[in-house]
Amino acid sequence: MLARIAASAVALAAAGVFLSAPTASASTALPATNSAHHCVHHTTGLCGWTHHQKPKDKYETAKCKDATVSYSAHSSGTCSHHSGVRYWFK
Repeated sequence: MLARIAASAVALAAAGVFLSAPTASASTALPATNSAHHCVHHTTGLCGWTHHQKPKDKYETAKCKDATVSYSAHSSGTCSHHSGVRYWFK
């Protein structure tokens, strides 16, 4: 009886791991820091690293066209109220 209960508990725990595992998605999430000195592919703006631009710190995501900086976690909507992205750093 105890063996059957233990086996059931193990099976439930394993099922919980598989059911709660994150799924892959087409996210616009960006790396946490810009320390890699290269950019992921973006449809707008230029990679700041390849255009001799430097971010203010390792968390800056982009420089907007109106010279403000962005620290957004996702590329979607970055600099949307600042005329768009001029340079990406992630």
